[in-house]
Amino acid sequence: MPGGEAFSPAQRDEIARAIRIAEESSGFDFSVYVGAAEGEPRMFAESLHGRLARPERSVLVMVDPAARRLEIVTGSVVCRLVDDKAAGLAALSMQAAFAAGDLVGGILTGLQQLGERARQPRALHTGTHTES
Repeated sequence: MPGGEAFSPAQRDEIARAIRIAEESSGFDFSVYVGAAEGEPRMFAESLHGRLARPERSVLVMVDPAARRLEIVTGSVVCRLVDDKAAGLAALSMQAAFAAGDLVGGILTGLQQLGERARQPRALHTGTHTES
């Protein structure tokens, strides 16, 4: 989480905990980058996402507070569950918190929403049961 020096240790722990919960509930990787985007924000976020260990199974949240920019990038596997509409809803919730001056709360809300949306549906047993 680059740019984490702007957060207190307790805030960093909260964000790390939210990342762990999203990862555990979904089985996907989540990353948060807070800091200045180098160049065009979307391209920068996509570049960061591409450098992750498993980009196809990852979600990256990039927040540039100074430029008031937020980007959510989902990998090719994750986007089957977290489509543009779901990412957009999470972004709206995050932006509302950011506008109220709550950067950490916005990040936590976004991670929770994205993690819930990325949760893979449980498969029901569809085998045939025969009685003797």
